[in-house]
Amino acid sequence: MSEDPAEYRYRRAISASGKSIYDPIEVGDPSLWVPSEALEGLLDKALKGVSLAGLPIRTRSKVVKTAVCKALGYPVPASFAKTRPRFPGQHFDTYVQKSNNLQVWNEELAADRRYVLIRTSADDVITRVKVVTGADLAPLDTTGTLTQKYQARCEPGSRPTQLVTEADTDRVTPLVNSRSTLRASPISYPAAGELLPIKTLFERLSSLFGEAFDDAGYDQERNRGAALHRLACKALGYSTYQDDGRFPDIRHQLLEVKLQTSPTIDLGLVRPDSTGALDTPKAAGRQLRHCDVRYAVFCGNTQKGRVRITHVIVTTGEAFFKRFPQFQGAVLNKKLQIPLPAGFFSR
Repeated sequence: MSEDPAEYRYRRAISASGKSIYDPIEVGDPSLWVPSEALEGLLDKALKGVSLAGLPIRTRSKVVKTAVCKALGYPVPASFAKTRPRFPGQHFDTYVQKSNNLQVWNEELAADRRYVLIRTSADDVITRVKVVTGADLAPLDTTGTLTQKYQARCEPGSRPTQLVTEADTDRVTPLVNSRSTLRASPISYPAAGELLPIKTLFERLSSLFGEAFDDAGYDQERNRGAALHRLACKALGYSTYQDDGRFPDIRHQLLEVKLQTSPTIDLGLVRPDSTGALDTPKAAGRQLRHCDVRYAVFCGNTQKGRVRITHVIVTTGEAFFKRFPQFQGAVLNKKLQIPLPAGFFSR
């Protein structure tokens, strides 16, 4: 099998390091931290076709964990410790999914933890591996059973367009370039010299004020969001539209896009002003954080099967709650079952 250096260089580096799955690695380490996209690619190629047929649950779990270690270049431990998460060094857990009902037992979802979801066929053969974070899983919950999620109140205001902060965060400012041509994919990792300043983002996205698109309906929030996401990519100057369901939506511009046709902004498991690290490689030696993400909040109303954008508000995560009041505390629930949407493993 020919090796893709973009993914397999991580495996070679980990193997050469001599580290175990329990040795900590700094998020964004350019050699040893495997970003989610590369992690998914490595594990999908290595595990696809592995049969778990007829194996007891404990044996099946060990077979999967062993295959994961080998795929990433880690030595296989004599026995797997009951740590949380099970792979602390890369901060992820594994879940074998024969159905679309994801169940996380005896603990809360962790916003920055990775969840390696392993799909099996009816005859227990692995067909696909997806990697998401707890923050990515939050919008998939349609049952109200997530343990914790943050919310804010959307107050459109009198101005149809508003830039809340004139400048990016201190960590992002040295990385921006107002002349960036956006030749990369919208889901590429942000890189120094390719990030447009927040003021430029605002100017381009403001062109969507008054724009209308077909309403997929309240039971089709993901489709409705995708329609807006597509418009945002075009307004920014991308030649293509891509969406892999990960946070932030337009990763290349460190931009999260939100459509609000109701007063409540669902923020999932992470506060926008969190200083926690993003699961992205360092940019010019700087590890980007959740508070560095730029948010474009599009307020809209629905009428006659169409959604019309009435307000465009752009802010940094750092200043998010200065513009959108946070609901006090977090919404708390106990049970945790997440129905994965149809087509989740084919994206």
